[in-house]
Amino acid sequence: MALIEGAEIKALKEAHSDQYIHSEKLHLFIEEALNQAGCKPSDLEAIAVGAGPGSYTGLRIGVTSAKALAYSLQIPLIGARGPELLVAEAIKQFEFPEQAILHPMIDARRMEVYTADYNVLAIPSREIEARIIDEDSYSEPGEHFFFGDGAPKFKSVLNGPQHHFLDLELPSAAHFCHLLNAKMTNKEFEDVAYFEPFYLKEFQAIKPKSVF
Repeated sequence: MALIEGAEIKALKEAHSDQYIHSEKLHLFIEEALNQAGCKPSDLEAIAVGAGPGSYTGLRIGVTSAKALAYSLQIPLIGARGPELLVAEAIKQFEFPEQAILHPMIDARRMEVYTADYNVLAIPSREIEARIIDEDSYSEPGEHFFFGDGAPKFKSVLNGPQHHFLDLELPSAAHFCHLLNAKMTNKEFEDVAYFEPFYLKEFQAIKPKSVF
């Protein structure tokens, strides 16, 4: 959770866990971030939320909370998908050749990722999809750059001279900084009543591992 003012991150509270702690931590993080920045909820001008794809539970809790805040405060809701956030941060952090192809990868299962293709202007040439990666993937000409938490497991598979891996793994609320200002300026707001997470794949229940 980040509190952003202009181009400055005033507060940042995050945790990465496989234990589905979203319902326990999210509202606590919101309160702590507001206190850290010396702000009240009524000071907020917009609510931004990552729309997915990713964990069904995390997306559902995050989007529901964001919608409730935006509705109760009567302020705009802004959504961005994880690959979009990763690309915005990659362009901010790294220099790319003009014809580079950027591939944000969010980990799915086994050899599958949620991914898309972007140019250096953050314009997509392939929409977000669930894709199984093998040694024949990304064999087309061009300089391919991979990043996101799904990218590292393919270093031994995508090992050609045109394949490059960046040290940028998880989408972060801090990555909203540039996108948030652009979306505010362009009034790219979501409809609070109808906005839904971008699950991409249908929910599949998994039996939890025994703790005993």
